[in-house]
Formats: sequence, structure tokens, C-alpha cells
Amino acid sequence: MASGTIALAIAIMMGLCVCGPAIAQGMVASKAMESIARQPEAAGQIRSSMILALGLIEALTIYGLLIAFMLVGKI
Repeated sequence: MASGTIALAIAIMMGLCVCGPAIAQGMVASKAMESIARQPEAAGQIRSSMILALGLIEALTIYGLLIAFMLVGKI
């Protein structure tokens, strides 16, 4: 495979791996704050669920970065 094609794949993949989770994290935080505003007594449970969800979303970004590093090794 040509190195230019691999470089283009890395650029596209990293763009998607950053934009997708960034939008998802914004939506998760927004909905969590909305939920806390509606039910302040459940703030602890909502906060812990939000942190867990943000960690899982961030893991997807790290997997994309790992794949990008693997592709860089093939150039």
C-alpha cells in the first residue's frame, strides 16, 4: 500500500476519532447537568454514571490513537 494512502487514512481516522467523542462527551455532560438540575437529590448517582460514560467514550479515542500509531509504523 502506498505511504500516501496510509497517511491520508491516518489523517481521516484521527479527525473522526477526535470529533466523534468530543461531540459525545459534550452531549453526555449536557444531559447530566440537565438531569442534576431536575433531580438534585440524585446528583451523586448521575455524576458517577457520567464519569463512567466519559471514561468509556475516551477509551474509544485512545483505541483510534493506537491504530493510528500502528499505521504510522507501516509508512
